[in-house]
Amino acid sequence: MTNLSMTAILLLCIGAATAESAGAPPPSRPVPLIFDTDIGNDVDDVLALGVIHALQSRGECELLAVTITKDHELCGPFVDAVNTFYGRGSVPIGVVKGGVTPEQGKFIGLAAQEDNGALRYPHDLNSGNDAPDATALLRQVLVAQEDHSVVIAQVGFSTNLARLLDSGPDAHSELSGRDLVARKVRLLSIMAGAFTPIDGREHLEYNVVMDIPAARTLVGQWPVDIVYSGFEIGINVPYPAVSIDRDYAYVNHHPLQEAYQLYMPTPHERPTWDLTSVLYGVRPDHGYFDLSPAGRTSVDEKGHTTFQEAPDGKHRYLKMNEVQAARVREALAQLASQPPNHLARQ
Repeated sequence: MTNLSMTAILLLCIGAATAESAGAPPPSRPVPLIFDTDIGNDVDDVLALGVIHALQSRGECELLAVTITKDHELCGPFVDAVNTFYGRGSVPIGVVKGGVTPEQGKFIGLAAQEDNGALRYPHDLNSGNDAPDATALLRQVLVAQEDHSVVIAQVGFSTNLARLLDSGPDAHSELSGRDLVARKVRLLSIMAGAFTPIDGREHLEYNVVMDIPAARTLVGQWPVDIVYSGFEIGINVPYPAVSIDRDYAYVNHHPLQEAYQLYMPTPHERPTWDLTSVLYGVRPDHGYFDLSPAGRTSVDEKGHTTFQEAPDGKHRYLKMNEVQAARVREALAQLASQPPNHLARQ
């Protein structure tokens, strides 16, 4: 990073508390949060789940459910193992049926890892085949929440949320999926798209191109505010390798640290794409990011994401300067590595 004057840094930090935000929650109330993830493809999803648990331990959010867009039977058990590690094994988990990435990946096998005949990371869900369909779980969870209260952090494909929009009345609600979202959801904080050229080139972002029809349904029909964390945000905030090497050593085996090393060992520093969507979704008013003007996003048939300013638009995307990037990197490292409450007291 380039050197900034101390005055500039102080002014930016002081201004953080007043930075513009979209979908800011009422003060002193935990954010009701749904985490929709393709966990198992990349490891930033795992770190993002750790950030959620840290924020819940701080009283800033409540994890209502985790819904998964990667279609492998160990994804659900892996999420359950992480949630159990943090003392929240009762969080409901829903899984996609017929998803676009059925491969196991590099680290979700940790859910089946045994030491001396016992699971290294205990959990109750043995297979995703035993978990409810994500769309049905989303409807069940949403209907029980206060109107216009829920934040959804989508950090994988749009498959589950597109299917939610297309869903009809069921035993949980007489509302269509779109109407249920309009009534219950306050904000969708989504890791998708790319809004600033990378090295002078436009980028076709993975979460979009892997399920283009779903991404187009979401962007065209989602009825409430969407804030995008584009590819350019996370890639400019690499997770510090020193944190992986040192900050998780309070236990002999840590699911976040082991998943990270299995995916790509340190000294590699993985971009924090998914973590940034969680951070904004729960802390929109902390000045970590700036926002684009209001507008409308579109996705073409190749998965290219474009943004057009419009005063009445419901879409915005995150922007970030160098000082903010440093703050985000520090905050994410501290949150992801925060010990669970029951271990912190030991």
